[in-house]
Amino acid sequence: MAKRDYYEVLGVDRNADAEEIKKAYRKLALKYHPDRNPHDKSAEDKFKELGEAYEVLNDPQSRASYDRYGHNAFDPRARASAGHGFHDPSEIFREVFGSGTIFDDLFGTGERRSAEGGQRGEDLRYDMEITFVEAAQGCEKEITINKMATCDVCGGSGAERGSSAKTCPTCKGRGQVITSRGIFSIAQTCPHCSGRGRVVDKPCRTCSGNGRRERAAKITIKVPAGVDTGIRLRSTGNGDAGVHGGPPGDLHIFLHVQAHELFQRDGDDLLCEVPISFAQAALGAEVEVPTLAAPVPVKIPAGTQSGAVFRLKGRGVKNVQGYGHGDLLARVQIEVPTRLNSEQKARLEEFARSCDETVHPISKSFFDRARRLFR
Repeated sequence: MAKRDYYEVLGVDRNADAEEIKKAYRKLALKYHPDRNPHDKSAEDKFKELGEAYEVLNDPQSRASYDRYGHNAFDPRARASAGHGFHDPSEIFREVFGSGTIFDDLFGTGERRSAEGGQRGEDLRYDMEITFVEAAQGCEKEITINKMATCDVCGGSGAERGSSAKTCPTCKGRGQVITSRGIFSIAQTCPHCSGRGRVVDKPCRTCSGNGRRERAAKITIKVPAGVDTGIRLRSTGNGDAGVHGGPPGDLHIFLHVQAHELFQRDGDDLLCEVPISFAQAALGAEVEVPTLAAPVPVKIPAGTQSGAVFRLKGRGVKNVQGYGHGDLLARVQIEVPTRLNSEQKARLEEFARSCDETVHPISKSFFDRARRLFR
């Protein structure tokens, strides 16, 4: 039988936009969903046809191919050789309506837990404080956390030695019981096995049948260079153990970096305030500027003003994504003497009397502008 035109299947114009196509699919998919039409082969076929049409027309590239070549664009032999094929119409239904919605309950499309698949363990959070240098250069930290671990007596089965878990007689291992209410089928967690799909006649006395028990665990965390406060690291598989054979959760480490007594951070750059004397600023000098590795000599030109910034390339923090290093910005602050003896005062006064406006051009320019302001 020849395939119907996909636009005709969804009942939309060939110029319909993505929102119109989605709206048409939602309306028809609800109408022909198999759970609303039990034992109706015609409705099931229409539901599959709707999913196929929506999958093509919802994707701009597939739609363009269809508009140009029609159904020949998706010849089964060509699709098979390319590794393509239409998806399960129920999967498309879930993508459109979303999982975790009321439709999961109405149509039984929610995730089911079974004894074979188990339940994933919970993710855990750990707040870690590290020093400024550890954050900049990277480090390894060993932490101890309390978490749910697989019971070493029953091996996670929850059953006492000599006994075993059996398929739940109520839900037949599905973990859910489905009841029909009119045209709707409602899936609920099995009350007998609590969604596990299996029941234990003789629960393990060590873990009370849970298959897990709390234990302290030591975990080594590798902190990459360049991290900062607020960055979260993931330690895969170091969360709580899964239930009844399910995979473990993850451990999320939230970093808090201590302040440094010399450096401030701006992205990957470091800022350091470097005090110099009036004589060094006026005459020029060479001063040592601290870095994360070792002090670096920096030449201060004669006449340097307070607040001048000297950039040391590559002396900042390593980029956490691997894009090189930042710079270190050394900002000089001229220190004014606070205690002068009589001889020092006399010499400084003599120096001041010998100065004219050419010695302090910045001051002369400022006060000239100030006088013009009040004229």
